[in-house]
Amino acid sequence: MRKHLPLFTDWRPFGIILYLLLAGICGQGQQRDSSRLPQRADSTSPGFVTSMQQYGKKASKKSIDEFAARKIAMRQEILFEQTNIILQRAKNYLRTGIDTNHIKNSLDKIKEWSALAGDGIFVNKGSAQSYRNLTNSYNLLLVLQKRVEDIKNQLDKHHAALNSFAYQLDSLSTDPAIFTFPDDSVQLIRYIQKMKNIARGLSPMDNQLKQATAKIDELLAPTNTLLYDINSQMEEIEQYQLTIYARTFDRDFPALWQPFQKARPLKTILYYSWEKSLLTLRFYLANNKGKVFLTLVVLLGAIFYIQSLKKVSSQSEYTQTEKRLLFKFPVLSAIIVVFSLFQFLFLAQPFLFTAICWAFPAISLTFVFRGYISRYWLRFWVLLLVLFFLACLDNMVLQASRPERWAMVVLALCGIVLGTSAWSPANRAQLKEKWIIYAIGLMVILEVASIVTNLVGCYNLSKTLLTSGYFNAVIAILFLWTVRIINEAMEVGAIVYTTADPGPLNINFQKIGNRAHPLFYLLLIVGWFLLFGRNFYAFKLMTDPFRAFLSAERQIGDFTFSIDNITIFIAIVMLSVIISRIVSFFAGDNNRYATTAAGKQRTGIGSWILLVRIGIITLGVLLAFAAAGIPMSRLALFMGAIGVGIGFGLQSLVNNLVSGLIIAFEKPINVGDVIDIKDQSGKVKSIGFRSSTIATTDGADLIMPNGDLLTAHLLNWSSNGHKRRMAITVGVSYDTDLEKAKALLLELFTGDKRILGYPAPKVIFKEFNQSSIDIQLFFWVRHLAEAVDIKSDLIAAITSAFREHGISIPFPQQDIHISPLNPPTGGPRIQQKD
Repeated sequence: MRKHLPLFTDWRPFGIILYLLLAGICGQGQQRDSSRLPQRADSTSPGFVTSMQQYGKKASKKSIDEFAARKIAMRQEILFEQTNIILQRAKNYLRTGIDTNHIKNSLDKIKEWSALAGDGIFVNKGSAQSYRNLTNSYNLLLVLQKRVEDIKNQLDKHHAALNSFAYQLDSLSTDPAIFTFPDDSVQLIRYIQKMKNIARGLSPMDNQLKQATAKIDELLAPTNTLLYDINSQMEEIEQYQLTIYARTFDRDFPALWQPFQKARPLKTILYYSWEKSLLTLRFYLANNKGKVFLTLVVLLGAIFYIQSLKKVSSQSEYTQTEKRLLFKFPVLSAIIVVFSLFQFLFLAQPFLFTAICWAFPAISLTFVFRGYISRYWLRFWVLLLVLFFLACLDNMVLQASRPERWAMVVLALCGIVLGTSAWSPANRAQLKEKWIIYAIGLMVILEVASIVTNLVGCYNLSKTLLTSGYFNAVIAILFLWTVRIINEAMEVGAIVYTTADPGPLNINFQKIGNRAHPLFYLLLIVGWFLLFGRNFYAFKLMTDPFRAFLSAERQIGDFTFSIDNITIFIAIVMLSVIISRIVSFFAGDNNRYATTAAGKQRTGIGSWILLVRIGIITLGVLLAFAAAGIPMSRLALFMGAIGVGIGFGLQSLVNNLVSGLIIAFEKPINVGDVIDIKDQSGKVKSIGFRSSTIATTDGADLIMPNGDLLTAHLLNWSSNGHKRRMAITVGVSYDTDLEKAKALLLELFTGDKRILGYPAPKVIFKEFNQSSIDIQLFFWVRHLAEAVDIKSDLIAAITSAFREHGISIPFPQQDIHISPLNPPTGGPRIQQKD
């Protein structure tokens, strides 16, 4: 870096000018005092002024030239430094840039998958299109389109970065200052050396940037072509789907009894169908990893909750724990409920994913049914499940063939026979859930319609009716038993949790009752309709406008949002609150039922539960902002609004929240501690955001704001390890052998293992009372919970021991003495003796 010098380094010209000016001024003064100084030359003569002007011009030009040269030198230093920085950045970027070979292989793979998606539609197609093939291929192409768009965006971004580096280097190298050479020979040598160093790095970098840009250009062309081809295929598939929908009741193929054209081999159709289904499932799982993980987490939480509920309910004689399906099969019950309800979390599911999700709860329900329902209905369910899986396998066949159509007829006939047998009065009387019979009746109707449409050649409609019939029956049975399991859990909860704040998720079973709300049944009916309607293309045409309405961007001022984003935001925040409550329940709130070492360990964990809950909710809010696409600047605005609210009316709330944080960090009390506060004694049940709950000895729950809890005078009996010193005062008569009484009392202390040996018990003779000598006993108990019982037992033991050894415990008494009659004073005289 060139050292920055002062602007004027040569001071001599300016010194001479200053000297001459001062000389002229002095000369004028000497003219006024000619008597004292000799006469000098006139400084105002024309020759003198001209020479001064010429000298000034030369000095000014020299200074300007030096200043310009210095500016150019400084500019050159800046250009050299900026060039080196950009060269280093370009090297680092090229070193860590994109892998063009990997992108090329990805494009080749996507092109291969695109060809697989078009099989049976654009190539090897039959006389008519299959709706299942069109749907599967469209979903597959939708994923491929997203991947190609991501590759294109990556290439465009890389291409723009390379062009930016090239432009910056070109702009620096073409700056006019870079080609101005210094006059000084030493500086010129340094300048040439720097130019050599810059040129040594600039020339190879220019070639590297050109080569990298050429590679990107080579990849962009096939990427754009592939993206165009995929978009064209998707548009063509959409046209095919609309055509099939418009011709729903028209024949797709000749009737089954009519001659048929030579079709593609069934083995080839099955191979390509399986490959396309697996590929679609693989992409769907990759794109929904978060939802799958969330479902598994909720499943584990449900299993843990049912196990905890079973443990708690086993202490109640009214729950009949051993007879509950919920507790006989906790894992299977959790699978049935979670998989049945979380179906709605996944949108645009591929069929194979849907079949797998229904297979888990259906198989689990089979094990639950064993030994619970009648033998006929167990066989009915197993056969229905077999037909359901066969229908799923048939629905995965993406191209029509004559063997498949005959198999569809046989499959539908089996469903009709099975469903018809269930309508007999004897079998209907054995049903546990009466509503199931209506779903079975709908299945029979759909299977009959499937056979009729298949016979006449309406292949797509027949296949839709076939699978819809079995799906309808299985989903209805699963939903009904899901409600039954939930009702059973709520019934047990209503029996076990009889307080207003029971603990798990803060559910008040006294208010919500012991059965699911009718609205829940309505939601399940709507859910059944949605899942049933997925099989029909008309359902897609009806729901697409609704989805577009939800995803459409709206704007209020500078804020842009969509209903989807708002829903995601609210859902994540609510989920984080629910998870925080679940963690609170399992970590601390249920410790009141635990007397073992494990229970005490959970109490210690529960002491930190407030910090954990705050962390979970904070993380949930941040994830909600990120998932909803809301900028973090909005979060700052939101926090500002909260600050204004705090300033106006939320001081008390914030005070309690901050007090809760102080309690969590300083830990003056922990969950499970026994405390005395404001004439109340109890056990700390939970420490929440705003308030804490103390279970009093009377059986009530004291809800105390954290601010009051922190500022009040508080006694914590558990902070020293639950030990407590107890005191008993007993009086003995004045004729008692005190040493004997003391030894007897110490012997009683030694014989009780519940009394600590250290600190040692003490027997102190306190004072002489009116009727007795008072003895005060001090001893320590191991646990606070045993203190009252130990004291009671000791009082009984002391009484028994004193009576056995002839030691009396006096009580206050008065002796009344009456004087003789007719005393001198004229009345009786009474003397009292204590």
